[in-house]
Amino acid sequence: MLSAASSQLNEVTFLPPKGSYETFTDEGHYAEKVREWGLSTTKEVKKQFLYKEKNLQYTVTVKGYEVYEKNPEINTIVIEFQDGNLCCIHPAYLKEMQASSFGKGSFSDAAESSPSPSNEKEKTEMHPAEDKVPESPKEPSKKKEKPVKLELPEEKVHFTASVKQFSLSWNNFNEENDEVIILENLVIQLENPIEVGLSWCSHSKTLKKFELSPGDILEFDGKIVKKKLPKGKDVEEQFIVADPVLYKINNPSKIKKG
Repeated sequence: MLSAASSQLNEVTFLPPKGSYETFTDEGHYAEKVREWGLSTTKEVKKQFLYKEKNLQYTVTVKGYEVYEKNPEINTIVIEFQDGNLCCIHPAYLKEMQASSFGKGSFSDAAESSPSPSNEKEKTEMHPAEDKVPESPKEPSKKKEKPVKLELPEEKVHFTASVKQFSLSWNNFNEENDEVIILENLVIQLENPIEVGLSWCSHSKTLKKFELSPGDILEFDGKIVKKKLPKGKDVEEQFIVADPVLYKINNPSKIKKG
């Protein structure tokens, strides 16, 4: 059984607040916070609480609280012992101490190791303002959906598309950037049309005759292959393509500008 030990405060390992802490503005504020921490459920709000340690118990009062700077909803209570010493404690831990069962069984059997505030685990419970904010449960990570594999026709087919932008692509053969056109909304016009999305093709002399601009609608024949757009080297911002472009149009012909 825990015995009264107000004269044995030298047994307590104090964790005083670091610097200033929040105090109560009035009795109403005190009652609100104490009930928020679950320390009092009666009509008359409790003014004294028990602090239990090493088979001893002490009467303490709540003087204020610390606020965790990154999360104002997380508090550390500041309690005062009868000799004026201050100590920080987690609200839930002080609440546990009010139970008559606290200190029995594993508490009294392991008084030398588990309940001592010098123990690292208990320090965390009593002074969470010095520790990290508890992480909220992580939602199960959603697997990225793999892009649908397109069945590309091998023969020359008819396409519709619009010009998205102009870009530059590195050519390993001549070791310089080539001009290319990025097409969007590319559709292979078959009996069952195939939506491709983005594609690219060389800005050839034939295409340059059309003096294309972003937004222009095109119809043309050509062959499509799976070939990722090689990034240009040292290109200006307006030539950078934000999304990956995985398909290339070869030898566009019978071009019509809408």
